[in-house]
Amino acid sequence: MTPPIDDCLLVEDVPATREWLKSALSTAFPGIEIDACATVRSAQQALDRRTRPFAAAVIDLGLPDGSGLDLIGRLSREAPSTFCVVATMYDDDAHLFDAIAAGAAGYILKDEDAALVVGLLSRIAGGEPPLSPSIARRILGHFRASAPRQPSDDAGLTAREVEVLTLIAKGMTIAEAARLIALKPQTVASYVKVIYSKLNVSTRAEATLEAVRRGLA
Repeated sequence: MTPPIDDCLLVEDVPATREWLKSALSTAFPGIEIDACATVRSAQQALDRRTRPFAAAVIDLGLPDGSGLDLIGRLSREAPSTFCVVATMYDDDAHLFDAIAAGAAGYILKDEDAALVVGLLSRIAGGEPPLSPSIARRILGHFRASAPRQPSDDAGLTAREVEVLTLIAKGMTIAEAARLIALKPQTVASYVKVIYSKLNVSTRAEATLEAVRRGLA
């Protein structure tokens, strides 16, 4: 279960965009505490001061003194419970897949409508990857074009586990999947843990990519 999203590290160097993202976060998570930074250095200092991990981090990639990827990589290593989301203007494969490889669990384009961004950010509370629609299509297109479909049980998944993975990859919450297949939410949650272990993944975003590779989504 994703911890409450009660605080967030926001790293964005453009003041107007930083305020816009703060507003979106506050709308998505009323009462959230936001530690806003404009550079990699100030963000690193904010992390150094922390006594517990941030619940979430929204990070730009192109910053005045370096790349947001360095921050995502540090959080992935030192605070894996922090839900890292990229907020950027870069919509190319290189930046997208470098961010995912570094540990990003979401990727939002800053030119999206404000209401859409709020909706995408709200998904974090359910542990779902917030992806701009064009980015989600790019990810699907990339794997469908470059990776041959693999048997759905090549990781030893049972038929029920394949079913749960398929539903989760389609964006359903654990409660929604449980209702659809007439199981208790805790039972589905247990299946998800087993699926993550078999696929050697730790986030819903990674599980979704594995589902795409298997032709399940």
